[in-house]
Amino acid sequence: MTQTHEISVGHTPDMDDAFMFYAWTEGKISAGGLQVRHVIEDIQTLNQRALRAELDVTAISAAAYPALAKDYWILSVGSSIGQNYGPVVVSSTAMSPEELRGKRIGVPGLQTTAYLLLRLAVDGFEAVPMSFERISDAVLRGEVDAGLLIHERQLTYHDQGLLPILDLGMWWHTHVGLPLPLGLNVVKQSLGTALASQIAQGLRESILYAMSHQEDALAWSLQFGRGIDLTRARQFVGMYVNEETLLLSPHTRQALEELYRRAREAELIDPHPQPLTFIEPVAR
Repeated sequence: MTQTHEISVGHTPDMDDAFMFYAWTEGKISAGGLQVRHVIEDIQTLNQRALRAELDVTAISAAAYPALAKDYWILSVGSSIGQNYGPVVVSSTAMSPEELRGKRIGVPGLQTTAYLLLRLAVDGFEAVPMSFERISDAVLRGEVDAGLLIHERQLTYHDQGLLPILDLGMWWHTHVGLPLPLGLNVVKQSLGTALASQIAQGLRESILYAMSHQEDALAWSLQFGRGIDLTRARQFVGMYVNEETLLLSPHTRQALEELYRRAREAELIDPHPQPLTFIEPVAR
């Protein structure tokens, strides 16, 4: 008889996460008897909960991992990786990236990868943390000079008449030439490697099912799309659920090391590097 384990899994109310967990949530796969208790929060809240080691498995910003590496391992599946695209800084008026210095910029959280990248790319701006859903409206109302957009807002800001100032995915590609690791899934070390690998395999099977039943998975995921249509939903999911989501490539693992190296050199994270331990899926 298959032993049943209930695990708490934190993920964001976004279409890419919803797409990945569709099959697991809806009972389309067995996942080896793993029962999931879903905890749906925005990414900044999940980062903070991970710092307190509250959840068994959780999505986090890649930038947050060094601060919680003592409690969690990285799952090699379920990551959000940009390929010459990523978070974008927008404004209601045209300006150069250099002109962002000294400006008030709305950011979606101080532990997000988007914020870390912006600090690596631009000096001397004033960060104004707020919910990522509020940022574009805050720019339009003049509450901030510019806004750092993540999730589907990367695709819809043109509709509001906002202008792109700096695409941090393109900036990373130009300066580093590697994939851009934005989001990770991590698993609590106290669960042990055997169960952690089983969780990795369950998530991989859920993603594979969604990829092979894309229309059903997209239709289910649209409830988390915050008003975007099916065409943009397909585009957004395609950007962040791909081969790298199924298994992190050596280049992306190298990119993680490079992100943390640059952040340490800029004195933006703990200067003492933590080893990156990846949990691989084990087929049943």
